[in-house]
Amino acid sequence: MSEPIRRPPSGAATLRADKTAAIAEAVLDELAEHGYGRLSMEAVAKRAGVGKSALYRRWPSKQRMVIAVVSEPTVALADPPDTGSLRGDVLAALHAVADWLTHPRFSRILPDLIAEAQRDDELRRALALRIGEPRRARMIGVLDRAVERGELPPDLDRELALDLLGGLVYWRVSARGAALEPGYFERVADMALRALDARPRRA
Repeated sequence: MSEPIRRPPSGAATLRADKTAAIAEAVLDELAEHGYGRLSMEAVAKRAGVGKSALYRRWPSKQRMVIAVVSEPTVALADPPDTGSLRGDVLAALHAVADWLTHPRFSRILPDLIAEAQRDDELRRALALRIGEPRRARMIGVLDRAVERGELPPDLDRELALDLLGGLVYWRVSARGAALEPGYFERVADMALRALDARPRRA
């Protein structure tokens, strides 16, 4: 005898992917236009064309919603390819950071979230856990590969190296608002490799 088909109980919540995508787009648009402080669940629901209950079925709070929505594309943008050389990997990573910081929406969202995090310890910890640490973990993989290839010393200070690589582009784009002229990434890569005591890859 065949098993009866199980149906979800009446009123059970189903999380449709198309609605989740619409909500995520609405969150990003609201953050870019109004900032974290003025973002509300009501405004997101209205922009996405859903009821507030659709948001609360997915996330218990505004902060959890924002962190989840922002972290997914942000961490994905930090996955540089394995080019086979440290210089190639560094160049790819620098371009990825610049693409993130100059993105039409994220260029407005990120400075606002960072500013809010200075006043909100819980938000600061959430940003570090869901965005900062995963992005840095991907770059540590780049440095580890270079150590294995003999391009970087085994005793490399990985944390300081990550600050150096990401900080140069962040300072130029977000702090100074300066242009990324042709040849900029190559100059940064070469300077960073000298600072990191890089050497030719072992045969």
